[in-house]
Amino acid sequence: MRKPVIAIDGYSSTGKSSISKIIAEKLGLFHMDTGALYRGVTYFALTNCLNENSEINLADLFQKLDHINLEFRNFNSELVLFLNGNNVSMEIRSNAVAANVSLIACQKEVRDFLLNIQREIAQQGGVILDGRDIGTVVLPNADYKFFLTASIDERTRRRFLELQSLGIESDEQEVRENLVHRDKIDSERTVAPLRQAEDAILIDNTNLSKMETIALILSHIQDI
Repeated sequence: MRKPVIAIDGYSSTGKSSISKIIAEKLGLFHMDTGALYRGVTYFALTNCLNENSEINLADLFQKLDHINLEFRNFNSELVLFLNGNNVSMEIRSNAVAANVSLIACQKEVRDFLLNIQREIAQQGGVILDGRDIGTVVLPNADYKFFLTASIDERTRRRFLELQSLGIESDEQEVRENLVHRDKIDSERTVAPLRQAEDAILIDNTNLSKMETIALILSHIQDI
């Protein structure tokens, strides 16, 4: 029997990736962190496509997209992102990448480039994808769709603690401002904006733990 395709969209720092990863393990699915793909392209741009003002040259990036090879590999029992053969799982979590990923993600050329990668992986079923436009654009026919949200205060706290755990120095107010900025860009962009699909189940996990959120999502998934 074909295993289901699950789409989990939502705002930054609602736990989409970590929650999707655990659900994948519980249900025997493959998990693809689509946000990591966009962060991978952003990291490539920051290291290969800067202009004389140390800003990303989008035209240069578009010309070099065919030089980008992104793949998920099993590394120490965890799927991590490799860019052109190099493990960049730590690098893509930096503040510099976080500050630029929304700019990269709103570019049609980048989204088209990554769209086929995501659909090819999902084609056979048995996959859970998380991002911002999975249920609306990437996989509109997904078997199950969820949309995660939480208050800006709670998301700031989570993101700040995540950066601390990774050993990345950060200022909590700066983290909050970055999240607000990303929310605005992601929600207002003309190409595949962040929004809840009409048939997606809304989950506000402001006051829910990670495991409570997972249990709630699993309660909606049948026949697996």
